[in-house]
Amino acid sequence: MTQLSTSGPRRGRPPQTEQQADQVRARIVLATSEVFAEHGSRGLNVARVIEKAGLARPTFYRYFANAIEPLHALLTISNDDLVGGIRDALDRTEIPVELGINMIEAYLYWAGGHGPMLAPLFAELHDPGSPVSAYRERALADIRALVRTKFAALGRPAPSDLNLDTALQICEFVVYRISANAPHGEPTPEAVVEARLTMIRGVLVTLGRREDVEYALTLPGVFDPAEPPDR
Repeated sequence: MTQLSTSGPRRGRPPQTEQQADQVRARIVLATSEVFAEHGSRGLNVARVIEKAGLARPTFYRYFANAIEPLHALLTISNDDLVGGIRDALDRTEIPVELGINMIEAYLYWAGGHGPMLAPLFAELHDPGSPVSAYRERALADIRALVRTKFAALGRPAPSDLNLDTALQICEFVVYRISANAPHGEPTPEAVVEARLTMIRGVLVTLGRREDVEYALTLPGVFDPAEPPDR
């Protein structure tokens, strides 16, 4: 987990140890995630955060200047986890089809760690007035660079901007769709399986070559439903 950063201690007597300070910061950030899940970024305010955290207002201002600062900490962690997961996924194999599948697994793993926060997070991805939008653009830029570097290492031409952005937005849309329709933002295992296959098909056809699609046709369940188990 990425170390949360703040602008340093503020007014008031600080906790006795740095560990205690970190615990209070983490408590505030957790409370911020809960408020964000319920109200989105426009519903964030200090009153709601300190109520969730069970802290006094002066304690909050010792660590953060406003309610948006801990949201930035959350979004930084989210970006680092997504980009880091995709970097690891690309490093694990040299087989193009497996690259796509590993990326999608990383994306779904990242999404699964957000719980109820996922639906409002995706709802604000394209809202230029939300801080979520800027973090999304930063993450996409990092992912584009990783994918292009991997394609170059494999001796393949870099995908066009349109194809690469389309593949990434397929992943975004599918995860948003299943999270928005799920109670508490947590899709069922069946919905995740369906989402995984949809993402694989979309990314494979968008970024792959003919031989990649032909290889994928040999993999059970990617383009045809998997055979039901024997009873």
